[in-house]
Amino acid sequence: MGDGTGRYRGTEGKLAQWLRRRPKRIEAEGPSREELLLAVAAAGMPLAPAAHPVGYRCSCERIGCPTPARHPLSFAWQTQSTTDRTQLLRWTESHPQANFITATGMVHDVLDVPLEAGRAALERLLAEGVEVGPVAESGDGRMLFFTATRGTPEDEDEWWPCELDCHPETMDEHPGLRWHCRGSYVLVPPARLPGELGVGWLRGPEHPLPDPLTLLETLTDACARHADQLGEHEHEHHSVAWPLSR
Repeated sequence: MGDGTGRYRGTEGKLAQWLRRRPKRIEAEGPSREELLLAVAAAGMPLAPAAHPVGYRCSCERIGCPTPARHPLSFAWQTQSTTDRTQLLRWTESHPQANFITATGMVHDVLDVPLEAGRAALERLLAEGVEVGPVAESGDGRMLFFTATRGTPEDEDEWWPCELDCHPETMDEHPGLRWHCRGSYVLVPPARLPGELGVGWLRGPEHPLPDPLTLLETLTDACARHADQLGEHEHEHHSVAWPLSR
């Protein structure tokens, strides 16, 4: 109860401030989930449904899932991935809570860096007038730069697949740059992660995909600076996959 000193009103004021700070519902603003996913497909990036968070757990219900809400629903995700509008709408209807992944190495690659390094690199690239393609930010501390793929060489022995670097579930062991190419995937916005985190676009899929080599030097430099700040001087070089041969 109020006692005339203003203490009651002060408590009420703090509650009102807290309510104002609560995040607005995503559904009330901007394009719908389906529209965002169809825009990705229209840009030529193949999609497949993925797990979603259930509280702090994964919808797959696997005990100790190493990548909760970050992995495809099907082991056949590479052949299942598609840009077909009808199939995508069928999936969004049958899996209304699902995240979606995009298979890399067919049309596009993804350069995946720590968030702080990515922010510094993006600012520098834009200031220098470099053509930067789609960029997504993940609530788990990563930034994703979408680029054109380096292509599949005629000689399969020349290919250095992303999996020789590390799999998505070993991300914490490789805090530097990861080059997602053939055999890998990333979540695409809009995606939800455990702990009310998410993945969203900073620059949408309407931006043309650049050659990854136009971004690589700036990104690796930013990752090196980030590693130095963390005191992890050896991570930057050893955590990069380099699929440079065509």
